[in-house]
Amino acid sequence: MSTRPSMFREQFFHGTRADLSTGDLIASGFTSNFGEGKPLSWVYCTGTLDAAIWGAELATGDGRERIYMVEPTGELVDDPNLTNKKFPGNPTRSYRSRDPLRVVGEVTNWQGHPPEQLQHMKSSLERLKAEGAEIID
Repeated sequence: MSTRPSMFREQFFHGTRADLSTGDLIASGFTSNFGEGKPLSWVYCTGTLDAAIWGAELATGDGRERIYMVEPTGELVDDPNLTNKKFPGNPTRSYRSRDPLRVVGEVTNWQGHPPEQLQHMKSSLERLKAEGAEIID
C-alpha cells in the first residue's frame, strides 16, 4: 500500500450528493455514499474528475449530484477497493484517509456519463452486491 504526504500539491475531488460548503470537513464515521449501512472508518477522494463524477452519479440519496475539490488534512493511502483489485496500479488515482478532507471548492461545470454507461455500471454493482461482494472495504 502506497502512502502520500499530507501536503501533496495535487488536486483531489470527492463526488457525493451531500450539500457542503467551503471549509466543511468530510469525516469518517458516517455511512457510505453508496448506501452501505455501517459507518465507514475512512474517507475517500480521487485525483481524477472522471472518478469523482462516478462517485456523484452512484451516490445514494435525493440531493443534487455534486463534486467538491478537497484537500486532505492527513495522510492518504491508495484505495484498496480499486487499486490493484479492479485496476492494475492506481489509474483512477483513488485514495482514502482516516483524517478528514476539507472542502476547498465545488466543480459546477461537469458532464455526467451517458445514460447507458451509467445504467451498465449500476447493474454491475447490483450484481456484485447480490453475489455478496463487499463493495467498500
